[in-house]
Amino acid sequence: MENLGILIALFFLFSSSTSLHPSSHTNLQNHCLDGQRSALLQLRHHLYYAPNFTFSSKLELWDPNTHCCSWKGVTCDALGHVIGIDLSYQNLSGNFHSIFNLHHLQRLNLAGNNFNTTLFQYGLVSLDLSYQEDCYWRNDQNDVSFDYPTLKLEKPNFKILIKKMRSLRELYLDGVNISSPSSEWCETTSLSLPKLSVLSMSNRDLSGHFPAEFFLLPKMQRIDISGNSHLMGQLPEFPINNSLEVLSLRYTNFSGSIPASIANLSNLVELDLSHNNFNGSIPPFHRSGVPNLASLDLSWNHLSGSIPSSLFTFSTLQTLSPG
Repeated sequence: MENLGILIALFFLFSSSTSLHPSSHTNLQNHCLDGQRSALLQLRHHLYYAPNFTFSSKLELWDPNTHCCSWKGVTCDALGHVIGIDLSYQNLSGNFHSIFNLHHLQRLNLAGNNFNTTLFQYGLVSLDLSYQEDCYWRNDQNDVSFDYPTLKLEKPNFKILIKKMRSLRELYLDGVNISSPSSEWCETTSLSLPKLSVLSMSNRDLSGHFPAEFFLLPKMQRIDISGNSHLMGQLPEFPINNSLEVLSLRYTNFSGSIPASIANLSNLVELDLSHNNFNGSIPPFHRSGVPNLASLDLSWNHLSGSIPSSLFTFSTLQTLSPG
């Protein structure tokens, strides 16, 4: 009985000590490193909300007296390193070079702002510089929309932009003016970004010929070059192990036939080839070939023949516009 009493006493002693001193793992998850906070506060100091030169809503919530890992738009790893920043659609201008002091940063979203730079760091795996002409600033009184010029990447700045980011897996440049011919930036992208799996460059008036080989990059999962009506090209024959999940060529100027091999892309979820100049017949889509297909739009082309009856047997299809 005496031993039992000792064990019970030790149990309560241990319990009280652990409640007063949380585990180091928990502390690490909530800990904000001084260097990380300092870099973020420098960033906040050098940014302003255009055109009225006031801080934007996200940055106003960056309270120096709270953990920087809890700030809106900031993501940290378990050790307190900032690995993600999302300042999208805040109508921001200014200097964000202090962001380069965040050496663990992997994901950066600056879409919908008014920056003009080609200086980015090693290590990024996701970069979003997309820009839509209508950006909205919301406050308690009213909603006001502003127009700003789009970010322009002139030759050779596109090469400068990505040459140091070989780890990049996602690149979003919707709304960015790239003056380089499509064949040139395609070659630059495929050679400089071997890990790229997502490329989104919609609605930017790209022109020239889009190389068919780009669709065959081994790690590519998503391509969206829609809304570029002067961009021409043809689809290649796809290998059965192709990784494409989303392909959007809507409102481009692609032509030729739609290869039957596209109906065997087992990872394909969305396919939008509408408003082009494709001709010939609709590929024989079957559930066994594209079991995950959820959206198919082939409308506004020059396709001939009947619509494969197998298309109407897909339980996964949510959107179907065969022509």
